Amino acid sequence: MDDVDVAWRRIADGMPRREAAWGLLRELLPARARLSNPCARCGGPHGAVRVEGAAFVASVSYAGDFAVVAVGDATAVSAIGVDAELADDPRREAAGMHGLLGRGEASVRSWTRVEAALKADGRGLRVDPAAVRIKETPSGWTAAVPGGGIFLGTDAAVPSALVVSAAVRPRVSSAPPPLRDTSGTVARHGVPSPRSEVSRLKGGVGEASDRATA
Repeated sequence: MDDVDVAWRRIADGMPRREAAWGLLRELLPARARLSNPCARCGGPHGAVRVEGAAFVASVSYAGDFAVVAVGDATAVSAIGVDAELADDPRREAAGMHGLLGRGEASVRSWTRVEAALKADGRGLRVDPAAVRIKETPSGWTAAVPGGGIFLGTDAAVPSALVVSAAVRPRVSSAPPPLRDTSGTVARHGVPSPRSEVSRLKGGVGEASDRATA
């Protein structure tokens, strides 16, 4: 893939979280891009975000008072998913994560990877998260989703309060160069984004190794 941008921002008090997320998307996308989020089942405005009028794919996630978005070049990837969780969440810790991804206790990182892949797949939690198989690669990870194929993934460089993973479905079968994370000021389509709000993920993900994560 050519590149993927992951951006985040705290949601201001009283601001609808979708407004915060879509504001971020509009900073990363060309001015001609139009956003919508129709539900695949009922048509209501609460489904996965869609980009029209520009060759990009996008995904949105929320964690605490953070809005997190991912944008990918649709000429290189056909689908993208991003998932964000708080690094420390008392309610999650009280409930525990035992059995969420099969036997044993799941980690927050393993959950964000699986959730990002299921978002990119498009079926979300209609697929059993425990059936997704994550494998480490030298520069990221891959996710095998039942009935959905292999997705390429990486963990974004974000503030310590967050755990964020992104996954894409590449349009090419050959493995591109390894992914590289950088943080800082990124200008996308002439629109500068504030420092430490954007992580640019360049390149792609290499072949999977034999090591799998829970």
